[in-house]
Amino acid sequence: MIRTAALLLLFFVVWLPQVHTQDRSMQYYLEAGTQHSPLLKDYRNQVLAAGIDSMRVRAGYGPQLSGVSTNSYAPAWRGYGYDNAITNGGQVSALIVASRQFVGRKNLDNQLQAVTIQNRGTQNTAAITKQELKKNIIAQYITAYGDWAQYSFNADVLKLLKDEAVLLKRLTETGTYKQTDYLTFLVTQQQQELLIRQVLIRYQYDYAQLNYLCGLTDTTFHALPDPALLLEHIPELENTVFFRQFQIDSMQLENSNAQIDFSYRPKLGLYADGGFNSTLALNPYKNFGVSAGLTVSVPIYDGRQRKMQHDKIVISQQTRQGYQDFYIQQYQQQIRQLAQQLQSTQELIDQANIQIRYADGLMVANRRLLMNGDVRIADYIIAINNYLNAKNIITEQQVNKYQLINQLNYWNSVN
Repeated sequence: MIRTAALLLLFFVVWLPQVHTQDRSMQYYLEAGTQHSPLLKDYRNQVLAAGIDSMRVRAGYGPQLSGVSTNSYAPAWRGYGYDNAITNGGQVSALIVASRQFVGRKNLDNQLQAVTIQNRGTQNTAAITKQELKKNIIAQYITAYGDWAQYSFNADVLKLLKDEAVLLKRLTETGTYKQTDYLTFLVTQQQQELLIRQVLIRYQYDYAQLNYLCGLTDTTFHALPDPALLLEHIPELENTVFFRQFQIDSMQLENSNAQIDFSYRPKLGLYADGGFNSTLALNPYKNFGVSAGLTVSVPIYDGRQRKMQHDKIVISQQTRQGYQDFYIQQYQQQIRQLAQQLQSTQELIDQANIQIRYADGLMVANRRLLMNGDVRIADYIIAINNYLNAKNIITEQQVNKYQLINQLNYWNSVN
């Protein structure tokens, strides 16, 4: 039995994968995730493209120059065919046309403002996406850190058990303890080894998920330091990127509402052309010339579509306001719930810290008694398990505390 236990321990030590002791902080993963995110790159490119959209709007109301060629032939035979007075038998034209549409300064400014608002919306969406990515990376880091903390702690306990097993073996050989006591202790040691293996497998999985989330292809494993996550200052609701989105939506609707009125104002256009335009009927070489003109468009009646469009904007504003009111309630409720959970978690951690001091003291006392053979092995194992349970509770609740802080910091992001 003792030989089997020794072989199992040797296999366990050899089979364990290597974990690099070089730490990788949480900031390292945040920077990597932000840098590798294709969605954030997409939003950055959209912001750059918005600058081009503004130039296109301005260029659209500047002078436009184009080449136009219209060529047709309309034959007539024995009186059959198109009326020659209309078609002249055909037409050949090759013209250079210059034109320009004129809109009021306010109309142009409103269209440029639409591009600016859209750009702000893209920037705000990018900020929200970055905040969500940050929250997800931190949450996964905390999960992997919790696995690593449990692994490190249980590895220390295993080392203690190994040292105690050596001492207990000598005491068993001298007859201080029974063989069954020693075997019982070895079973406890083997259970601890299996627990460490289980925790390590979970750590490897969660660590790989962290790398995947950050776009890292590293397959090695590193020790994760304590994130030491602190609760950030709670800003006013109106200053968060989430509430900012409602303000941007409102500005977009107001801008669209104004553009409806601008679209019903009179439109003025100028054009001029020059080139060749002829029916080829008589002296076509003389049919080079120029022309100029003015176009005016005044809306008179369109079945009250203007009012219908304004009514749609009003409905959209009401819908937006409903979402905003619901979000305010949801935000406040979420903050209160997270704050209450955080307080309860901290109280549990404080209580567990008191318990672990007693459990640690009991272990130390039993360890001293073990040297003289004055403690029952069953009592010592119970003391070890109590210490393990208290320590695991602290680790789990510390991870839970960090997760709650992460969620609070996510909701409190400033725009």
